[in-house]
Amino acid sequence: MTDARIPTVRLGESGPEVGVQGLGCMGMSFAYGPTDAGEARAALERALELGVTLYDTADAYGAGENERFLSPFFKAHRDEVVIATKFALSIPEHDPTARVIRNDAPYIRQAVEASLKRLDVDVIDLYYMHRRDVNVPVEETVGTMAELVREGKVKHLGLSEVTSGELRAAHAVHPIAAVQSEWSLFSRDIEAKVVPAARDLGVALVPYSPLGRGFLTGSFTHAEQELTADDFRRRQPRFTGDNATANAALLEPVRAIAEAHDATVGQVALAWVQQRATADALPVVPIPGTRRPGRVEENVAATAIVLTDEELSRLEPIAGQVAGARYADMTFASGGRE
Repeated sequence: MTDARIPTVRLGESGPEVGVQGLGCMGMSFAYGPTDAGEARAALERALELGVTLYDTADAYGAGENERFLSPFFKAHRDEVVIATKFALSIPEHDPTARVIRNDAPYIRQAVEASLKRLDVDVIDLYYMHRRDVNVPVEETVGTMAELVREGKVKHLGLSEVTSGELRAAHAVHPIAAVQSEWSLFSRDIEAKVVPAARDLGVALVPYSPLGRGFLTGSFTHAEQELTADDFRRRQPRFTGDNATANAALLEPVRAIAEAHDATVGQVALAWVQQRATADALPVVPIPGTRRPGRVEENVAATAIVLTDEELSRLEPIAGQVAGARYADMTFASGGRE
């Protein structure tokens, strides 16, 4: 591929301008088994060369280790990158494998200071509420987040896995630049209510797992048989047992379309997500995760693929045929509350 930089788009009406594709950084040091730190750092640099400017992490990824891993890259390119991180998944001292959702003001203030320190920056460009604690009014949570903006610790606010009602309530307190949720050929539940609400409010969508955590690239078929014991995907219903077998068969039309475009299956899946910006008339910046420079190049090239109406029609039924929920416990996701 060439070194042409991808186009840019603004997140929200007054949010940062970023490349039309971002980079999910979680897997560089967490959740997806062994990684090569040197190769991951090369992937970060290659992404920036190609115009990827939105880099996504969270304090819960490896109990802060992912933020620490990214810090040198961010410091070297501070004026070129948009740093997005998140709070809300507290790790209990007695069980480092557990996560407790917290949206209360004292925790938010503790979390932002810890992230600023680990990232070694003065301000976070885009600060997300990672998950919603239904016991804390969203207006209170966003009110505290808005205070961080006024104090100069955060520039823009985002929400992850919220319902349309929660988004509207939050936006009434302070402008929300972006909503992050899973959105892919396999996961389309947000289209019914969240996407229309975001469009009405001028909020961008930042789809995570646009490649179905790698399943839509064909890189694995059965998580239990092919992935290492520490890989998070072994615990997701869609990638195990009979569900995995059934879902792998759904990729056949994607493969046929990929062949017609001389592209990979993953590129077609990504192109579909990128084209939701046109289909749904709002900014859409997917954040596919990878830790390999070659895969970065492949993903970025998908921004130039245009699927025809006929091809889009062939892909339309896939999500409705997927076996298994996207999480074992869907209360963590907006689809479990919408």
